[in-house]
Amino acid sequence: MEFGLSAEQKQIRDEVRKFAENEIKPVASEYDREEKYPHEVVDKAAEMGLTGAAIPVEYGGAGYSTLDMMIITEELFAADPGIGLSVLSTSFGTEAIVGHGSEEQKEEFLEPVARGEAITGAAISEPHAGSDVSSISTRAEKDTAEQSSPSRDSPEANQDGDEWVINGNKMWITNGTVADYVVMLCQTDPDAEGRYNGFSQIIVETDRDGFTAEKITGKLGIRASDTAELILDDVRVPEENLVGHRGAGFLQQMQFFDETRTAVAAQGVGIARGAAERALEYAEEREQFGQSIGEFQAIQHKLSDMFTKIEAARLLTYKSAWCDDTGNDDDLTMLASMAKEYGSRIAVDVADEAVQIHGGAGYVDDFDVERLYRDAKITQIYEGTTEIQKNIIARELQGKGLV
Repeated sequence: MEFGLSAEQKQIRDEVRKFAENEIKPVASEYDREEKYPHEVVDKAAEMGLTGAAIPVEYGGAGYSTLDMMIITEELFAADPGIGLSVLSTSFGTEAIVGHGSEEQKEEFLEPVARGEAITGAAISEPHAGSDVSSISTRAEKDTAEQSSPSRDSPEANQDGDEWVINGNKMWITNGTVADYVVMLCQTDPDAEGRYNGFSQIIVETDRDGFTAEKITGKLGIRASDTAELILDDVRVPEENLVGHRGAGFLQQMQFFDETRTAVAAQGVGIARGAAERALEYAEEREQFGQSIGEFQAIQHKLSDMFTKIEAARLLTYKSAWCDDTGNDDDLTMLASMAKEYGSRIAVDVADEAVQIHGGAGYVDDFDVERLYRDAKITQIYEGTTEIQKNIIARELQGKGLV
């Protein structure tokens, strides 16, 4: 068993850590307070190739493996989760295009993201449908239009007159107001037999008529990251924007979750490490009763537990990433949920202890742990709640005859 990183992976880690220290940490509080999207930082990240890091090389990306991406994710989130998510989510949704899209879609929609010229999003959740993805009601119906949509007058907008007409409402969509296009899960065959059939993923450009995005503010954490509600009123897109086969959208989405849940586990590791490192530094500097508080056994035990949990979560995350990279599909779904559930849990636990070590100073935004404490909670919610992950783990165990 090989637990070490390659020389290339260590170089990636060190370069991203340097970028995070120099470009993200100094401005993190500003973007958090103002709840604004960090365009300037994202542009700098694009110059490093971070905005298209997982996109295949043939489409302009860096072609990094899943494990490489987990290393990058941890480094960015240890600096600041809000800006870290803004950087990494510029390609959110492209996973479906990479895995199931046509060659034309890959050239049209992947290459601009890899160059840092476009931002994408994945539109799944709805006001009434979160964990229960199969309950989404956004509809995409085929229609024959005599002309292309007024806002999209390129030849590609309507080659043969066949279009999808989309109506519905999407909620909690990352990059909703800054994305150039989103990959949207829709009902395309509502009468199809089977609960998980009849769904398709369709690429929707955000400048089309009838598409409205409203920014969601007042979030507990990750405030630099853009979150929005999407409203679609007779939005027309060409037939060729369908990703893969009609009716295969739900299965595509579940495969997507295996990757993104591993990514959230890495986010949790990053948040926890960032909080623990700041707590360790504070414990060494803060003096009470004539000595640094780090010399007290109670604080030493806290720090020992914090860093042990981080190491355990990191190894679980790496194993899930390894399964994805090696095609070990038998264990991937279970490991991704295990990593996500545990990584998010230790993010919350470690951030809580970091605030405790800071005492009253950790309760105000003079110190980063206050922000990390707020940021940590979302990892237990998005990409499937903690409860959903436990359900998946139990289901996988039953399928393997282990319970």
